[in-house]
Amino acid sequence: MYKQITSTQNSTVKYILQLQEKSRSRKKEGKFILEGFRELTLALEGQYTIDTIFFFPEICTHESVQKLLKKATNAPDCIEISKEVYQKIAYRTSTEGILTIVHTKTHTLEHIRFHNENPLILIAEAPEKPGNIGALLRTADAANIDAVFIANPKTDLYNPNIVRSSVGCVFTTQIATGSTSEIISFLQKKNIAIYCAALTASEEYHVQNFQKATAVVVGTEATGLSDEWLQNSTQNIIIPMQGKIDSMNVSVAAAIVIFEAKRQRNFS
Repeated sequence: MYKQITSTQNSTVKYILQLQEKSRSRKKEGKFILEGFRELTLALEGQYTIDTIFFFPEICTHESVQKLLKKATNAPDCIEISKEVYQKIAYRTSTEGILTIVHTKTHTLEHIRFHNENPLILIAEAPEKPGNIGALLRTADAANIDAVFIANPKTDLYNPNIVRSSVGCVFTTQIATGSTSEIISFLQKKNIAIYCAALTASEEYHVQNFQKATAVVVGTEATGLSDEWLQNSTQNIIIPMQGKIDSMNVSVAAAIVIFEAKRQRNFS
């Protein structure tokens, strides 16, 4: 028999809500809340450590929980929860009856490991909108690039909205965070060319050679990239615009350039 929680006033329920709502709590505890089978499966494949599994048996069966446990590298606690508790802690409407407490990972540049000589990296400077960050991570997964770097992050990676909008792709790609200066230094030491999406001193993206070690750098839609990036750019690049406006969503722009790089590499 599994342990059970039936009261919404249980201290564990309050703890879950804190992890969902407060970045400070996630950072202090080194844990976050994850919802749904697909996301949990991707986290397990990404070697994340599961602390506790909470499941509502009317939606998520004991058999389903057992299958997940077989994929875990440890032996997480399993707790059966009532409908009232489930409705209280489910952040999403399609949580599939399962939530977990998961240990965060360390996302420093020192932990990045490239498996080929010409890595392809996507870098976003100071992204704020969780939806954009999630979309960038989905692009990174779809293109199977080597890493995503977030310079001067404004939002913690385990914000529920980032996990949700990335549909679990936060777990499928190497991610590092650091200051703009730290990331530029890292790229220069490894002789990785820096292509900055910018409107000034730019060449069209599709005439560049992205077959070498490449970092594609995008900024916010409101302010673009900081001068430090532009001063250290190998080449500023631009996507030719044929409509009435001169910009597009940052995640769309990043996807266009990343997939051009993949095309040049024969999608390998």
